[in-house]
Amino acid sequence: MNRTHKRYIGDIGENVACNFLKKKGFSVVGRNYNKKWGEIDIITKKKKDIHFVEVKTISRNLNVSNRGDDEYRAEENVHPWKLKRLNRAIESYLEENNISDDVEWALDLVVVYLDLENKKAKVEYLDNIF
Repeated sequence: MNRTHKRYIGDIGENVACNFLKKKGFSVVGRNYNKKWGEIDIITKKKKDIHFVEVKTISRNLNVSNRGDDEYRAEENVHPWKLKRLNRAIESYLEENNISDDVEWALDLVVVYLDLENKKAKVEYLDNIF
């Protein structure tokens, strides 16, 4: 298997995010729903609501700092262009799966901070960002 380091880190982050969401009462119904116009990292359900989850993963030593103002914030990488692509992928998923318009859905963001050296992860969950 010839995966890039970035994809490897992303896969770990998505696995951590799935475990986190399951502990929060979500059931994972899909992963990596991919269309040429966008990808949804994780699709979950909680009660009757569908949550489409974008995962951003950062690999670093978690003990180095506490996210000062000058640090990179993964959530800032979900810019309008990305939101447009996500919205198109969500519309496709809803249509392909015959999900009616009266079903509630949300776009959530999970940011995973990985400390591979110490085998630790910190997770931040932002719900309904769209």
